[in-house]
Amino acid sequence: MATPTGESRIEQPWGLRTPYGPGDVWPVRVDMQLAEGITPEDVQRWVPSASVLHSNGDAFDIAVIGGRIVGVRGRACDRINRGRLDPKDLYGWQATASADRLTTPLQRIDGRLVACDWDTALRRIVRRTRELLETNGPEAIAFYTSGQLFLEEYYTLAVLARGGIGTNHLDGNTRLCTATAAESLKQSFGCDGQPGSYTDIDHADVLALFGHNAAETQSVLWSRMLDRLAGPEPPALLCVDPRPTPVAQRATIHLVPLPGTNMALMNALLHELLEYGWIDRDYIAAHTVGFDELAAAVAEWTPERAADVCGLDPEDIRRAARLLGTSRRLVSTVLQGFYQSHQATAAAVQVNNIHLVRGMLGRPGCGVLQMNGQPTAQNTRECGADGDLPGFRNWANDDHVAELAGLWNVDPAVLAHHAPPTDAMRILRLAETGQLGMLWVSATNPAVSLPELARIRRILNGDKLFLVVQDIYLTETAACADVVLPAAAWGEKTGTFTNADRTVHLSEQAVPPPGQARSDLRIFLDFARRLELRDRDGRPLPPWDDEQGAFAAWQRCSAGRPCDYTGIDYARLRSGGVQWPRTPDRDSDDERLYADGEFFAHPDVCESFGKDLMTGEPLGEKHYRTANPEGRAMIRAAPWVPPPEPSSAEYPLRLITGRTIYHFHTRTKTARTPELQAAAPEVWVELSAADARAAGLEDGDRAEVSTPRGMLRAQARVTDIRTGVVFIPFHYGYWDTDDTRDTHTRAANELTRTDVDPASKQPLFKSGAARIRRIEGLG
Repeated sequence: MATPTGESRIEQPWGLRTPYGPGDVWPVRVDMQLAEGITPEDVQRWVPSASVLHSNGDAFDIAVIGGRIVGVRGRACDRINRGRLDPKDLYGWQATASADRLTTPLQRIDGRLVACDWDTALRRIVRRTRELLETNGPEAIAFYTSGQLFLEEYYTLAVLARGGIGTNHLDGNTRLCTATAAESLKQSFGCDGQPGSYTDIDHADVLALFGHNAAETQSVLWSRMLDRLAGPEPPALLCVDPRPTPVAQRATIHLVPLPGTNMALMNALLHELLEYGWIDRDYIAAHTVGFDELAAAVAEWTPERAADVCGLDPEDIRRAARLLGTSRRLVSTVLQGFYQSHQATAAAVQVNNIHLVRGMLGRPGCGVLQMNGQPTAQNTRECGADGDLPGFRNWANDDHVAELAGLWNVDPAVLAHHAPPTDAMRILRLAETGQLGMLWVSATNPAVSLPELARIRRILNGDKLFLVVQDIYLTETAACADVVLPAAAWGEKTGTFTNADRTVHLSEQAVPPPGQARSDLRIFLDFARRLELRDRDGRPLPPWDDEQGAFAAWQRCSAGRPCDYTGIDYARLRSGGVQWPRTPDRDSDDERLYADGEFFAHPDVCESFGKDLMTGEPLGEKHYRTANPEGRAMIRAAPWVPPPEPSSAEYPLRLITGRTIYHFHTRTKTARTPELQAAAPEVWVELSAADARAAGLEDGDRAEVSTPRGMLRAQARVTDIRTGVVFIPFHYGYWDTDDTRDTHTRAANELTRTDVDPASKQPLFKSGAARIRRIEGLG
């Protein structure tokens, strides 16, 4: 592979520095990677797109020669990356040409998957769907989708599943990575949607990253932070993470709480803000409700008390609180270290509380970003392809349900389930108990990504479950399926997607899909037509036939809602990313929400009437209207409670899982990219020097990690991670069958618990007890 910049972006993943100061525009740096022997002059077409291998939303152009993708080039004019690309952007496009792409449908006959045509595959799916509808009703059918499809595809799936079939069982694998982001925003502001903007980093004097290893999960955003740190008047940096990540290594203050204690730490930080008066009482009085409850809840959470729970020095907590409390422009980001941990929503809400009590919202450099884990997770949430209704509508608001039924021209009773849309973990439970007869999985790999994999394998391979898998490779999940549908990949179809700071990008088709592979949109529409889904007037449902029709329908669905797309179209997006909300009468974006102190929280508008942060029980419309009749921001408090599986004499360590910069999700694409796979070919286990000595381990030894659910064998890496904690990257599955070891010992989720946060229903991948020992040989 050629590297036009002359540097290896595997060894230097964040590229060269372009320093800048507060209030300046982030300088342009255009990154490019082309196939060996190809020059920019050889490229016949540059096709606009953006990354689908992380959640940052990096915009770039796809290089095409003939019918072949030959590289990528960062787009200098785009507000998100200003031309920069990360290693997955630069190299990941090669995976679309992998020799093991699915190119024809498959069906299971006599226990084996064999090739068939589209008519055969879809007839079999439609036949089973009709059988279930006639015998068990729509609640026997479920759909589990992704954070990697396009907006047009999610919205089409939501219409056919919710409005056509009438099932309440539709969720995305965003449940694993970003459900807490959405829930925390609803709990604080009444609605999903990021208050802040990436450009806030250009103005901040303090950056606070709570459980967010931006260096590896959103590496171009980290490049932006690095460039501020390298420039004049650099911001201070607070990192909350038990690992010595690249963020931690650059931090002004690095807090390393024990897993399961985030809520105790947040209560102590808020205690200090209130104790020293580092709050904006006028803002609190004018724009919020709930402050008195917070003050009472944190009153006893002194730094000493929190330090005892978290295993920290109380002076470090005080220093961190002073940094937060005396900042003039504070940007906070949150990700999986909080979302996948004990008391996920409650802890994430406390980050929102910091900004509310300090009045730090809606101004340059003053914002909170509850980050996403996947490239199109925001669209899954907006379009109702997860545990929400399209357009951030409230399932418990009869007017919202009726409005959506009117848009789709279906009977409101089809949508009115009088219960929240079903979350992914409950969908799997329904399959386990036999209440679910059919599960359609699109663009995700639960056989590697879900917790307690021995259980997940039993469910997916169950005799009574009809499993449909729609993907671009024969993944571990597809290998369990009754029918496999070959899908087009990114670059082989057209659609839009939205990143964590509400920026919408257009990805246009650059090359045709291989063989008989089809776009996910075309697959969903073909299924809907064959099933003869109709609206109340007998017209096809969904009524559109292509991506432009789907996008136009989505514009109508979003009109007047917080995520208004009516002023965004494909023509405008060809010039670069555009933030929502955008209406036709406006020519510029609202970079930040809530600048006027007005929130999407009025009882008639809000997406949720709230939940009890401890139990997850809905609080109800009556409670909400009484507590927040004017629709102010909500300051929510909660106590700390111990994690569900504390360490013990038998399992003395605490297990956390996470990511590496070189892989995405379960490596279905990145493991098929030579440079990325070579950079991180094997799973590993990270532990402290003290824990390594106790286990008789040295760096590079083979180790076995066990929990009450299973075990994993991997090479040990001894680092400065806090003592008592072990880390394993979750990406590694079983598909590379040339491995001579027992490949079922490579997946971190063999070890994780089937527990969820009560409010967001997000699994607690960072909450479990473990032990480790040295093993001889290959293991």
